[in-house]
Amino acid sequence: MRPVLLDLYCCAGGAAMGYHRAGFDVIGVDIVPRPRYPFRFVQADALAVLADLERFMPVRPDAVHSSPPCQKDNPLTKGTNRRTRAQHHTSLTAATRDRLEALGLPYVIEQPTGSGELREDLLLCMDMFPVDPPRVWRHRVFELSAGLAVQQLPHPKHSGRVRGWRHGVRYDGDYVAAYGNGGGKATVPEMQHALGIDWTDVREELTEAIPPAYTHHIGRYLIPHVMRPIWEKCPTP
Repeated sequence: MRPVLLDLYCCAGGAAMGYHRAGFDVIGVDIVPRPRYPFRFVQADALAVLADLERFMPVRPDAVHSSPPCQKDNPLTKGTNRRTRAQHHTSLTAATRDRLEALGLPYVIEQPTGSGELREDLLLCMDMFPVDPPRVWRHRVFELSAGLAVQQLPHPKHSGRVRGWRHGVRYDGDYVAAYGNGGGKATVPEMQHALGIDWTDVREELTEAIPPAYTHHIGRYLIPHVMRPIWEKCPTP
């Protein structure tokens, strides 16, 4: 039987696909509908789910991934837990971490670099994984629960420019900007290629998505970490 991973603030399921490929069954949670999410989906508030798993979850998960909005006005939070943007000077990161620690399950918390709210146990970018141009600069940091260790891949020096307009000058390059419209920003097919995501063509979802390559890498270490307590309880033949 495959272990179950709970994917909080799931958006379109970039993180979910990587964990699935690593061997997890995945259940996604987001406060807005995500009809293109490729696995089982529950529309709910992530913090409410953590507070009452039995009410929201068909089964108890074995691990949790979460990508909480890191700032009330951060553009990356648009469409994900929109309710929280009305809260005054709030971030969901600390509250999510507190509830994850109280829950006691292995967990991963993800955010863009520069948020300053995570312990940076792991840094991943797309140049660490094989992909033909166009590529994206999508650096993400991950905080890992106690006892979970994931190999830090070598971080190659970025070469070339991001395609698009800068101060009135048009540049070409192997990288594309996977956000916004116009000005040489990536097209939807380019973003799908660069991120490794083909099940959604919604620009807003692609601009927020975690490349599945990231969580596939993490999932390869998370699977044995989750299963180890079960193996230790099995009698020696």
